Amino acid sequence: VQLQASGGGLVHPGGSLRLSCAASGDIFTIRATGWYRQAPGKQRELVAVITSGGDTNYADSVKGRFTISEDNAKNTVYLQMNSLKPEDTAVYYCNADSYYRGLGTYDYWGQGTLVTVSS
Repeated sequence: VQLQASGGGLVHPGGSLRLSCAASGDIFTIRATGWYRQAPGKQRELVAVITSGGDTNYADSVKGRFTISEDNAKNTVYLQMNSLKPEDTAVYYCNADSYYRGLGTYDYWGQGTLVTVSS
């Protein structure tokens, strides 16, 4: 599985951005796709995840502001980020949790995309 993340940038507090994560390769193995972020000096944390069945889950810090969604026709998962705050500044990574019968589970990561929220 290959993941291509895009959509980061500089935005003012209160603004919005939409991140995209395009998957290719063995996409039929993907059980869930998530967005993680890592701020300077902090550990990587889960932001939002969507399962292949469409169930979603969010970190408490982004509930009500961020929305994860998928376009199966484009093999792409989106993270719509609204009401951005300076503390949302981080490198955002997309992740795919894949399962191969007889082999087990694998984690795939896209390259990070930087989101900077600043006035």
